[in-house]
Amino acid sequence: MPIYEYRCGDCGHQKDHLQKHSDAPIAACPACGSASYTKQLTAAGFQLKGSGWYATDFKGSASSSAKSEAACPAAPDAPPPPCAGSCACH
Repeated sequence: MPIYEYRCGDCGHQKDHLQKHSDAPIAACPACGSASYTKQLTAAGFQLKGSGWYATDFKGSASSSAKSEAACPAAPDAPPPPCAGSCACH
């Protein structure tokens, strides 16, 4: 069920109400009883679920491994460079 924010135009009382989509809007302010208690326009909350674009489109792409190799070029026989394992060459 969505949460709607209401505000009274007379006394300024503001409160969130958990309502069904099919419920009628609350008409009277619970603080002062005024009929100017109206729903406010607020940003909708949402949650992204699933594998996502990062995991499917860019994870492990060739361009990111090319950047890592350019940042830390190490020969197989050479001792580890001062990057201490922070790049993809270790």
